[in-house]
Amino acid sequence: MSSFPRGIALTTKFLSHNGFDRKLLGYYRSSRWIEPLGDGAYRRRGDKVDWRGALSAMQEQMKLPVHCGGRTALVLQGYGHYAEFSPRTVYLFGRPGQKLPKWFDRYDWGVKVKYKMTRLLPEGLTESFVDFSLGEYSIKVSSPERAAIEMLYYVPSEQGFDEARHILESLLTLRPSLTQRLLQVCSSVKVKRLFMYMAEAGNLPWLEELDAGTINLGKGDRTVVKGGRLDQKYRITVPRNETP
Repeated sequence: MSSFPRGIALTTKFLSHNGFDRKLLGYYRSSRWIEPLGDGAYRRRGDKVDWRGALSAMQEQMKLPVHCGGRTALVLQGYGHYAEFSPRTVYLFGRPGQKLPKWFDRYDWGVKVKYKMTRLLPEGLTESFVDFSLGEYSIKVSSPERAAIEMLYYVPSEQGFDEARHILESLLTLRPSLTQRLLQVCSSVKVKRLFMYMAEAGNLPWLEELDAGTINLGKGDRTVVKGGRLDQKYRITVPRNETP
């Protein structure tokens, strides 16, 4: 038990695979050597396990295709001086049909967890993920390029337009080749138009290396900001105080 990294959740399946049968777990629990995090996961006595240690368990022990993305991934990696130091809302993403385990979903992690099952971007693009180290363990999070696109997915319902633009404008070192590929496979026309609009408005240095002609921006107008003005180039509504 002491050989496992500190700070991670320990799932019942993982413990069973490592020789801890139901009887032994019952003894450890009655002896208060382990404490339940719900039905299906534990933490060692005195160990502090937050949402990151729980996400590590889902990724490494349960092999679930769930990752931290969007604004949260940008905050963790230190991007965007407009973003808070520690995320109050955690954005997780998974493929359609992939539910979170009940022990994670029902536990109070001290943050608001927003989980989205979506085909916004394919999971197979391994270069669009990074391993974020947390000392004894790491978690899989979106690269800045992927996280920026995922952040725009929540504009304006969960993410403010102005803040998203400020954060995107701070991403001066995005890799053009990966950004290009992600925009080509992104399933949301609204998100792609928002991304291109904000990148152009911020005059970001990597924008000129993108081949906009290969990015399908769809047809027709899209309402992003209700009551806003229609940007004539990207055909999305933006705040009226935005400079044309």
